[in-house]
Amino acid sequence: MKHVKGAATAQVCVDYCVFVVDDDASVREALSSLLRSVGLRVLTFASAGDFLSAQRPDAAACLVLDVRLPGVGGLELQRAMSAARDPLPIIFITGHGDIPMSVRAMKAGAVEFLTKPFSHRDLLDAVRHALDSDRLARRQRALDLEVKTRYDSLTARERQVLRQVVAGKLNKQIAATLGVAEITIKVHRRRVMEKMGAPTLAQLVRITQRVGYTEG
Repeated sequence: MKHVKGAATAQVCVDYCVFVVDDDASVREALSSLLRSVGLRVLTFASAGDFLSAQRPDAAACLVLDVRLPGVGGLELQRAMSAARDPLPIIFITGHGDIPMSVRAMKAGAVEFLTKPFSHRDLLDAVRHALDSDRLARRQRALDLEVKTRYDSLTARERQVLRQVVAGKLNKQIAATLGVAEITIKVHRRRVMEKMGAPTLAQLVRITQRVGYTEG
């Protein structure tokens, strides 16, 4: 994420959002003010429960999360999100952190673990890194979903042909394996390429292997 000062920043960062979860209202306000000053959208919550029940905007995002919260704590929320396969990048903040706690958080995938008082620059750097990471991850998930949708549109026969094609088999070899005419394989192959959105064999191989649809 490119950082730009002033009004232009709001335009650059409009597709990003930062969630702040902290039970201290003054901390929420201070963090919200800081993040908004660089053009980021910010949503704040006083508890993990409030955050989990809220509807999130469809945008690249990250979570600035206090470790110690009433009810469900920060590390518990991180575990719950991981179990639910909710891949939101997390930046932990705490006034009571220790090394074992930070190690657990980082091993579980946290982007950063900041101990209060931390510098504005350290937090903003961590947020920028987290947002860039989530933007790339969202793009990859969108591409994978598109490939899955395309793959699901193939007939059973077309999937058989696809597996043979990406394995490097020639049309006549595929025809012999499947017990059909070579011209039939040519037709299936063309349809597979069209449905998968792959103009070349190399692209077809990359598309399908990335998400494992050449197996089975």
